[in-house]
Amino acid sequence: MKFYSNFIILFFLFISFNSLSQNNSLSGKIYSNSEVLPYVNIYLKDYTLGTASDSEGYYEIKNIPNGTYTLIISSIGYKTKSITIAFNNNQIIRNFSLESDNSLNEVVISGTLRPVSKSNSPVPVEVYSETFFRKNPTPSIFESLQNVNGVRPQLNCNVCNTGDIHINGLEGPYAFVLIDGMPIVSGLSTVYGLTGIPQALIERVEIVKGPASTLYGSEAVGGILNVITKKPTNAPLLSTDTFLSSWGELNLDVGLRYDISKKAQGLVGINYFNFQNRIDNNNDNFTDMTLQNRMSIFNKVTFERKSNKVFTIAGRYVYEDRWGGEMDWEKEFRGGNQIYGESIYTNRWETFGTYELPTPENIRFQFSANGHSQDSYYGETSYDAKQLVGFGQLVYNKKIGKTHDLLLGAAYRYTYYDDNTFATLGENGIDNSPSIIHLPGIFVQDEIQINDRKKLLLGVRWDNNSIHGNIFSPRVNFKWNSKDKSDILRLSAGNGFRVANVFTEDHAALTGARTIEFDGELKPETSWNVNVNYVKKINTENSLITIDASSFYTYFNNRILPDYESNSNKIIYANLEGFSVSKGISLNSNMSFTNGLSINTGATLMEVSVTENKIKKIQLLTESFSGVWSISYKLNSNFNIDYTGNIYGPMRLPLLGENDLRDEYSPWFSIQNIQLTQKLKNNWEIYGGVKNLLNFTPAANSINGSDNPFDIGIDTELNPEEAFDPSYVYASNQGIRAFAGIRLTLY
Repeated sequence: MKFYSNFIILFFLFISFNSLSQNNSLSGKIYSNSEVLPYVNIYLKDYTLGTASDSEGYYEIKNIPNGTYTLIISSIGYKTKSITIAFNNNQIIRNFSLESDNSLNEVVISGTLRPVSKSNSPVPVEVYSETFFRKNPTPSIFESLQNVNGVRPQLNCNVCNTGDIHINGLEGPYAFVLIDGMPIVSGLSTVYGLTGIPQALIERVEIVKGPASTLYGSEAVGGILNVITKKPTNAPLLSTDTFLSSWGELNLDVGLRYDISKKAQGLVGINYFNFQNRIDNNNDNFTDMTLQNRMSIFNKVTFERKSNKVFTIAGRYVYEDRWGGEMDWEKEFRGGNQIYGESIYTNRWETFGTYELPTPENIRFQFSANGHSQDSYYGETSYDAKQLVGFGQLVYNKKIGKTHDLLLGAAYRYTYYDDNTFATLGENGIDNSPSIIHLPGIFVQDEIQINDRKKLLLGVRWDNNSIHGNIFSPRVNFKWNSKDKSDILRLSAGNGFRVANVFTEDHAALTGARTIEFDGELKPETSWNVNVNYVKKINTENSLITIDASSFYTYFNNRILPDYESNSNKIIYANLEGFSVSKGISLNSNMSFTNGLSINTGATLMEVSVTENKIKKIQLLTESFSGVWSISYKLNSNFNIDYTGNIYGPMRLPLLGENDLRDEYSPWFSIQNIQLTQKLKNNWEIYGGVKNLLNFTPAANSINGSDNPFDIGIDTELNPEEAFDPSYVYASNQGIRAFAGIRLTLY
């Protein structure tokens, strides 16, 4: 309690300190087309007083002497504005709008594979800046997404706490994760690849909900998550962010910009996370959170060329040692049947880059490659797997007349996968036969400017899977906007496909708690999606309000779902003999006020169902309602209060039969956090707060049979409800905890 009381004392001290200064001041926000502009220069002409807007477009100039001044507002890519303002012992709050000079697109997004401002994109894209993630600092991008509407980090195991990302209720394998537009996190790394991305290097995260297979191919069925890293030329010279929690979590992020030569700049990032505190608050003799030791190193280099063409290359290496299990487990018990533990060693490397060809035409070559090695034990069950993925893509962008913007592309992906399970056994059931998949493809997209207010996007993709043959993916998008772009309507329809490898995606298949069974040869999944999106922007003298509403409907054929219910001792994988539907509505509301208050809220109401043999069931581990919020108050340019949270409705959970004593549905639950941030002199910043204010944790009996994890003396066929089962999980066991951190940024 002493820790929390100190935070309260500091809070009132900050308020008292910041209320002492009374003088002329000018504050407000900078906009362009109703969107906030960060890093805009605002200064008084012929004087030294000035500042720059922060990442949310907010600025403040204090201690201005009485008089009349010329205020200059300037930013690269926008027309400079000059305004005369008189001060006479007053505090003025004014917002300003800058007009683009079309020399630079400030926002680069993922919906069309080419740079375009967010408001002009025919594909609805959500963009989340580094400021958004700083409101609730976490050790990985996986946890950071818990406050994004319609996106939920889902834990898949109560013991090792691995997880994936659900978009609009669809499981992790349906979300395609990119880094700088390149397919890096997929396949075997779906479960582990979202950890270890140095957050000091993240500029923003772009999210497209709904099938995007026309541009991105297999796996982009539920949507895409594109993690955009900073450019070395724009990044701070040094950025560090370190925080420690009362549970003993230590996270360190470091970003450093350096010059290789006059024409080459580099950006290196290091992330280190360590947690070695064995905690068992629910008294089930299992660790509430896995012990982890993770190191990630990222390096990105940009080369300046005479033609001003882009050439950038990056690489990342991740090592992680994590384990969870019985409280007295030690390394010597790894793989044995004395004390249960799940131990995972992960080694992963990645490289990717973009090279624009030195031609008059706009042609670029993009490439990526990654290797993933995993040495794991789940009790006695060994899982030793290796994956190698190589990807190359040639993209040609050509403007034809005033109305057509053509995009042509050719792509090739090579996937090698091998493990020690029966999934890679040969036809004779004895010899090892690694999976090798060749996936060449071509795509074409035409963005048609019908007039100043209407735009049509047409696209189609053809892929040839070396195992499953030809696959076609069409798409169509239509966008309409009002004259002042305060109203935007988008309609979209498209097709997605996915070729599944369940052992690379479903952690429950590896725990050894159930037997795995395939029912027939798995065929590629296909889906059809329609989406309606409406955006309304309201700009008043003292506020900017954006309302973003969407409705979605996705119909699946040949969907592959794990069947936990036909036989409580098995997980049966098969193509669905029926269909699956994901449908719902979502609403986002962003409100920013000149007094320093900003409120972001979101809610999603959905139903994800599976219909087989004319019987309809709600999909397991899928909430029907979710909500998120972020309320921030800026007392001045140096002190912030952030209150973030989410709320989830009940989810249907996997049980071991009719006699399983655990609840069939999860309860309503909410995870809420509060943070105070104070900027200091010399570019230092301190912050602290409390996570999980309501101290919510799942029921203590979530791990079934925790007192007998090796099922000794139990006939699980006759008494399945007595079997050990860690797959009943919907939320973290981490309760309330305090945290404190410090940041340093040098330019």
